Amino acid sequence: MRAPAFWWKTAPDALALLLSPLGAVYGAATARRMARPGARVGAPVICVGNFVAGGAGKTPTAIALAKALQEIGETPFFLTRGYGAREPVTTPLRVDPGKHDSQRVGDEPLLLARAAPTIVSPDRVAGARFAIAEGASVLVMDDGLQNPSLHKDFSIAVVDGAAGVGNGLCVPAGPLRAPLAAQTPFIDAALVIGEPRPGLALPGSLRIVAAKLEPERSAVAALKGQRVFAFAGIGRPEKFFDTLRAAGAIVVGAQAFADHHPFSAAELALLAEQARRHGARLVTTEKDLVRLPAGADVAALPVTLLTDPADAMSALAAAALAKAVSRG
Repeated sequence: MRAPAFWWKTAPDALALLLSPLGAVYGAATARRMARPGARVGAPVICVGNFVAGGAGKTPTAIALAKALQEIGETPFFLTRGYGAREPVTTPLRVDPGKHDSQRVGDEPLLLARAAPTIVSPDRVAGARFAIAEGASVLVMDDGLQNPSLHKDFSIAVVDGAAGVGNGLCVPAGPLRAPLAAQTPFIDAALVIGEPRPGLALPGSLRIVAAKLEPERSAVAALKGQRVFAFAGIGRPEKFFDTLRAAGAIVVGAQAFADHHPFSAAELALLAEQARRHGARLVTTEKDLVRLPAGADVAALPVTLLTDPADAMSALAAAALAKAVSRG
């Protein structure tokens, strides 16, 4: 399902207030769960998560972090549960992009596996131990901030600057998974992607890193001035459509789907027909592209995470390892 629009208002509206008692119960339960001790597995665990339900840019952040770890001689493995897989694994599985597809492992693991070895496991502790046996020196968790099963040595919360924490309430009244004040004690750093919305206040105790998602230059050059029909099944599809416009593409039509939407051949055919009627080319995100039927004639707009300053991710990687060592 797609996140309701009222979640992202700067203040709760009437519907949000009506749902707020349910949100308070949900948020309190999540906060209690986050406080449980997790299992230690003998290697540093760095979690890349977010405060809210839905996408915020965790996967590009995790990829940038893994690259920073590789540059200092570490062997990072990604650990993910493979959300969105239609035939989910039941035991830890090392992703092979040449063999596995999104139905088997989910979309994000296929992107992660291009950057570093990736383990999909519904049981995070079992997955972590499997990764260590496979040669991991450090584990990068893509999501799982609110899951206490595995001890985290360092946690980074990714924040979509434009969306912030929405109306500040918990699911289903708002997008927060637990009250912000209950989550921040478990966070070491917040990475804010894009210009932060007015009123977005994060505790001064947090290390805050500014970042942006930069479209790949060759893809921008190929799409600039071109008529495109865009579609996306991510947390905030509108953000992708805006990125296309900023890149100079002429967006003649756009269709949003729910996050991790499994596209069928029939849906793709309908999208292709709409694009044809507009004399446009179909374009989507990298994450959506890996969920499309084989042979789909669709362009993608890859993005890379850039931090300000440029070495901020390297500093986070070093801080995470140092904290893990200090804890033994």
